[in-house]
Amino acid sequence: MCTTCGCSDPSKTHDSRLIEVEKNLLEKNDRYAEKNRKRLVDSNTLSLNLVSSPGSGKTSLLTSTIERLHKELRIAVIEGDQQTDHDTQRILKSGAKAIQINTGKGCHLDAHAVGHALDQFNLSEQDIIFIENVGNLVCPAAFDLGEKAKVVILSVTEGEDKPLKYPDMFSASALMLINKSDLLPYVDFDVQKSIEYAQRINPEIEAITLSAKTGEGMAQWTSWLKHHASNK
Repeated sequence: MCTTCGCSDPSKTHDSRLIEVEKNLLEKNDRYAEKNRKRLVDSNTLSLNLVSSPGSGKTSLLTSTIERLHKELRIAVIEGDQQTDHDTQRILKSGAKAIQINTGKGCHLDAHAVGHALDQFNLSEQDIIFIENVGNLVCPAAFDLGEKAKVVILSVTEGEDKPLKYPDMFSASALMLINKSDLLPYVDFDVQKSIEYAQRINPEIEAITLSAKTGEGMAQWTSWLKHHASNK
């Protein structure tokens, strides 16, 4: 007998309840996401959801990107973290507008919170809005925020098999950025194998190897952004 509710077949009952709750949660989120998407499309603003594990160098990559593009493109950032506004302060110093969302115990951003953050910007004055999600390769894969595309950042310090371990995230992403390439001489990481694994999961995913620290590959990344910003 189940110690939680006393039912005789706890696995079936609890699994069905869990599935129903998850279904309702995602359906509600998707409705908010469609509202966000319409607003962004109507304002001709490119929106990208940046996703990764903690410590991938997401914020450093973002500040380096903004420093290279802020004279050409109007950029704003929605910054997601469980606690603190440290990353938002870094973004502001790089020359972009930024809004902080603290999720507390939450492991991802949701479309409702992102919609409130969008209210803080004049969307018609933004060319690109980056949504820097909470560091997590699981939960953010399932939550549409209304973005044009997900961009997954994989650090060379993590291991090239991440696409196989977290297939939902790489399946949902349009681009994989392999970051911290300056560390390749010091770590056991196979760039081509990581790309092969990602494209095994998602044949359409693009890949760029770069280093926010040295600037290697940054021109290819900023060209990708400018291309998509001009073809919104």
